[in-house]
Amino acid sequence: MSQLVDKAKNFVAEKVANIKKPEATVDDVDLKHVSRECIQYGAKVSVSNPYGHSIPICEISYSFKSAGREIASGTIPDPGSLKANDTTMLDVPVKVPYNILISLSRDVGADWDIDYELQLGLTIDLPLIGNFTIPLSRKGEIKLPTLKDIF
Repeated sequence: MSQLVDKAKNFVAEKVANIKKPEATVDDVDLKHVSRECIQYGAKVSVSNPYGHSIPICEISYSFKSAGREIASGTIPDPGSLKANDTTMLDVPVKVPYNILISLSRDVGADWDIDYELQLGLTIDLPLIGNFTIPLSRKGEIKLPTLKDIF
């Protein structure tokens, strides 16, 4: 009897492991808005949904790092849902206060940019499986705004 239960468990585990899951990529990270308090960057994330029905997104969590330090982090609760059998574009706003950018002056250097690493966790609610987090990461460099961009 225990062998039958073990075979059933293995069968179900194998079928669940082979279920198609949504896939996501970070397409771009750009300067979105400059204010007197902070710089807001926007990450463009494309998520493909292989299912014939929409899937709710529970939350998006992010961590924005530069020079080995976390300079911004947060979560975006309930940002919407993924379109059925389609690719959904998501905009993830990341606000970075100026006082943190000033402390990164060594990284800014002469070229007036910061090297960054953006880590995202896209948590979706899959039928039968439950909450499933798609981890994403992107490294690159972003030019900082000049005084001309602010005023």
